[in-house]
Formats: sequence, C-alpha cells, structure tokens
Amino acid sequence: MTARGWALVAVVAALALPARGQDALPLPVPPPPAPAAAAEPQAPEPQGQDLSLGVVVLGGLDKVTARVVTIEAPVGDPVHFGTLEIIARACKKRRPEESPESAAFLDVWDLKPGVPAQSLFRGWMFASSPALSAMEHPIYDIWVLDCRSGRR
Repeated sequence: MTARGWALVAVVAALALPARGQDALPLPVPPPPAPAAAAEPQAPEPQGQDLSLGVVVLGGLDKVTARVVTIEAPVGDPVHFGTLEIIARACKKRRPEESPESAAFLDVWDLKPGVPAQSLFRGWMFASSPALSAMEHPIYDIWVLDCRSGRR
C-alpha cells in the first residue's frame, strides 16, 4: 500500500475513534418492525421439485427417407417408430417458474424379424441438450421435445 493509502487509513481511523475523555456518539437505533397483519399461515411452495408427467413428446428422424415425425409415448407403454420400440419409463419437467427443461428416461430397442431384440439406449434424454445422451443408430434418431400431462 502506498504512503497516501496509509494516510487515508489513519484519517478514517482517527475520525472513527472518540477523542480522549469524550464518549462515543450513540448510533441511531432503527425503529421496531411494524406488526404483521394477521394472515392465514400458508404452506410454502415446494421448490426445486420437477413435475412428473404422463406423456413424453419425442421427435424422430428416419435418415434414409428424411421423414421427421412427432411421437407421443405414454409412460410405461411401448410405441414403435420403424424397427424401434420405445418405452418411456419417466418424464420430468421443471416447474414454470424455473428455467425450462424436460427430461425422459427411455428404453429403446431395435426389433428386426429373425434377430434377437437389441438394446440401443437406456437412460435419460434432455430436451435442452439432445447431444448430451444421444441414441446411436445408423438409420434412426430419437430426441425428447417435451413432457405433457396425460394418462399415468
């Protein structure tokens, strides 16, 4: 610290301390808070809890035909897109007062005739970050668009 900075500190300290034989000036006391109006106690809104919804809205792309479809998958029921079977296990959406996000836990299977079913994907997919947990398939792409209410 420079000499000028130390001088400023000394002046502030001298002003803050009372002189010898003098009492310090009393600090103002804030007034007491006004009494609150009598109101019914309300339960606080749950914060940070996502909404569990019953239908996952998915986007699907057939890379061979360039066909894009919107798929509605009720939680727990299998839906089909091409040779894929998609089973939504859960669908979560953030509350409206929070930043938007929808996420779904999906099981995706490839069902080809004469071949045992092959598991392609099992996990969470996020609408805001489809590349974060993408499904790898040479013909199909699946991504989460939204969650909406519906049959649970």
